[in-house]
Amino acid sequence: MTAPVLPGAEPFSHDVPADPAADQATSATADTPATPRVGVLLCHGFTGSPQSMRPWAEHLVAAGFGVRLPRLPGHGTDWHDMQVTTWADWYAEVDRAFHELQAGYDAVFVMGLSMGGTLALRLAERHGADIAGLVLVNASVKPDKAVIKLVPVLKHLVPSVPGIGNAINKKGVSELAYDRVPLRALDSFAGGWRTVQTDLPKVTQPTLLFRSGKDPVVHPSNSALILSRISSTDVTEQVLEKSSHVATLDHDADQIYAGSVEFVRRVAGLGN
Repeated sequence: MTAPVLPGAEPFSHDVPADPAADQATSATADTPATPRVGVLLCHGFTGSPQSMRPWAEHLVAAGFGVRLPRLPGHGTDWHDMQVTTWADWYAEVDRAFHELQAGYDAVFVMGLSMGGTLALRLAERHGADIAGLVLVNASVKPDKAVIKLVPVLKHLVPSVPGIGNAINKKGVSELAYDRVPLRALDSFAGGWRTVQTDLPKVTQPTLLFRSGKDPVVHPSNSALILSRISSTDVTEQVLEKSSHVATLDHDADQIYAGSVEFVRRVAGLGN
C-alpha cells in the first residue's frame, strides 16, 4: 500500500483553451499562418517532487502555455514507495504526459531538472522532431561518485542511504524531497544513464542548458558531456552563479523562468 501524496507534491496541469474566434479568422485569411499553441512538459528530479518545479510551471502558465508537471511514480509520498519503481516507470509517466500535450498543442517543449533533464533527453532521443525544444537544468547523464559502482551489490545489503535533496543556497527555501535514497531505484537510474548517454547524438532539437556554477549533486562534466555529444546546432549554455543543485527554487530561478519563456517564444516563432 502506497503512502498518501505529500502536500505540495501533487502533479500540476493547465490547458490553454482554444480560441474559436482566432480559428475563424485564420480560416478566413488562409495566407496568414496561425499562431501555434504551445505546450510544455516539466520533469522533476530523482527523489524529488513537482514542488521543485511548481513556480516554474506557474510562470509558464502566465506566459500563455499549456503545462504538464507529472509526479513520477514512487515520488512525493514515502521513499519506500520509490524502492519498487524503475527508470521504465518514470519514463513511461513523462512519455504519457508528452503524448497528452502532443494531442492538444501545435508545438511541445520538454524541460527538466536533474533526472528530469535525463528524462527530457530520452524523450528527445525517441521522439525527434515531435519535440520542439529542450530546456535542461543541471541534467544528469552519468554517475559522479565512485560509490555508485557499488550500488548493484549494496542494494542487497542496505535498502537506502542518506538523501541528496534540498541542495539550495537561498535561505528559507526548501525542496520537498526524500531524506533517503532507495538503492534499488538508484541502480535502475544508472541503467537510464547508460541508455541516454549512448543515444545522445540522436538529440537534434534546439537546446537551452542551465548549470549551476557550484553543484554538489551533479558535476559540471555532465553538462560538458551533453554539449559534446548532442547533434543540436541551436544550443545555448547559461551558468547559474548563485544557485546550488535545485536551481529552480534557488537565487537564479528567475533567470531560468524568463530564459525558458524567451527560448520557447523564439523557437516557436511567437515573437515578443
